[in-house]
Amino acid sequence: MVRLEHLNKTFQDNEVLKDVNLSIPRGENAVIIGQSGIGKSVLIKCMVRLLEPDAGLIEILGEEVTRLEEEKLNALRKKIGFLFQGNALYDSMSVRENLEFPLVRNNMAGTKKDLEHKVLEALDNVGLRKTIDMMPSELSGGMKKRIGLARTLILKPEIILYDEPTTGLDPITSKEISNLIISLQQQYHTTSIIITHDISCVEITANKIHVLKDGILYASGRYEEMKQSNDPWIYNFFN
Repeated sequence: MVRLEHLNKTFQDNEVLKDVNLSIPRGENAVIIGQSGIGKSVLIKCMVRLLEPDAGLIEILGEEVTRLEEEKLNALRKKIGFLFQGNALYDSMSVRENLEFPLVRNNMAGTKKDLEHKVLEALDNVGLRKTIDMMPSELSGGMKKRIGLARTLILKPEIILYDEPTTGLDPITSKEISNLIISLQQQYHTTSIIITHDISCVEITANKIHVLKDGILYASGRYEEMKQSNDPWIYNFFN
């Protein structure tokens, strides 16, 4: 589903990504961890060309992303859901309008009845049907995260990119969001890339973990492998 080869990205004199190679199979939750500011979010933004990489191959769903013209790139992006760290809800729109927006914009709304069904289905997926006519300002942090996820899911993406899905949430809500990610993976068979430094989220969601350190892909493995690693840096990260 995702293949990166020799990916590089530099900002001025700061080499953020150095020759990153990564392959993610269909249906897997791949978690990318590392210290704050190490380039995790830069990596997924390069994947969808919100940032342009300096060099390297990015292949998603069989398409070489860096070579796509705008029309084909936008068509590919419809198949990729992106849950932003700040949820990116429109404050002036109700929950209903926030969920309708991507459908209308991408000409996927259908009839009024179809639109209503899609919005309610997305809200049911995250357990928040009752919020449909509420404004973002009326929602808690965890509820905003769920609505952001509902909006991501409403286009039925094949791949979901999660940027720090549990940041700023209390431990109980964080665990609920992590379990929701697993539930949606099982329900929709999505392939997911999860950027986080929340070890609880890693333990719950990860099929495989990839460690980013000093701009390189430092190590990869299952949670228990990482937790029992002989590498002091990795061991300390997980213990």
